[in-house]
Amino acid sequence: MPEGHILHRLARLHQRRFAGAPVAVSSPQGRFESGAAAVHGRPLTRAEAWGKHLFHHYAGGAIVHVHLGIYGHFTEFQLSGDGGGVPEPVGQVRMRMIGAEYGTDLRGPAACEVVDEAQAADVIARLGPDPLRGDADPALAFKRITKSRRTIAALLMDQSVLAGVGNVYRSEVLFRHQIDPYRPGSDIGEAELAAIWADLVALMKVGLRRGNIVVVRPEDDHGAPAYAPGKPRTYVYRRAGEPCRLCATTVRTAELEGRNVFWCPSCQGGAVGPRAQSS
Repeated sequence: MPEGHILHRLARLHQRRFAGAPVAVSSPQGRFESGAAAVHGRPLTRAEAWGKHLFHHYAGGAIVHVHLGIYGHFTEFQLSGDGGGVPEPVGQVRMRMIGAEYGTDLRGPAACEVVDEAQAADVIARLGPDPLRGDADPALAFKRITKSRRTIAALLMDQSVLAGVGNVYRSEVLFRHQIDPYRPGSDIGEAELAAIWADLVALMKVGLRRGNIVVVRPEDDHGAPAYAPGKPRTYVYRRAGEPCRLCATTVRTAELEGRNVFWCPSCQGGAVGPRAQSS
């Protein structure tokens, strides 16, 4: 599932390419036909992201809310001539947007719907603070974490606690701060939470700017490859069975609330965890 920096990059891209002018919106697949008709031909006033949610605001108050989920993605393309040269849709395109010079196709989202301001506000109200938003208040997340006996690893992935943090950032930030992923939130101190938040802000801003997740400090990058070609170099994420970049202890993984968490049992306080595996 795309992490929050991807949605913020999309919001910036769509703001730059489509905002301020009418947009032709359609649903080649047909599953968003009525929604597309509701905004077709209206000017896009702004695009913004909250965590893993993307909102396209159109003149007149209609908002297209998109949640990519696991399989959703946008494919961008450039038009040739004065809005001509539009390529034929490929695959199951839920929503197509055509502007003056560019177009984009959305495939496979978990949600693609037209909502009003109140409904969009309801979605946002269910989210925790987003490290990539300047108006975020981390104290709200700290309060929820310190009152919970759930593990810190689970809490960091809970979008009602922190919006936009996915499995890569949660596994990596816990390693970077040498925190046992199984520690209860109520056992995490305010200073630790402040350091985690500051690090997430910095790391996700790098991801937003560069389009790639960068989490390994240069001094710790000793040539161990990324877990797969084209994927980010990580300390522990998807590196189960491999030696820790810092201490050479075998990185471990286990399922935690339906998602795999990765950690170094030496650097992060000897966490073992239920059903822990080395590969």
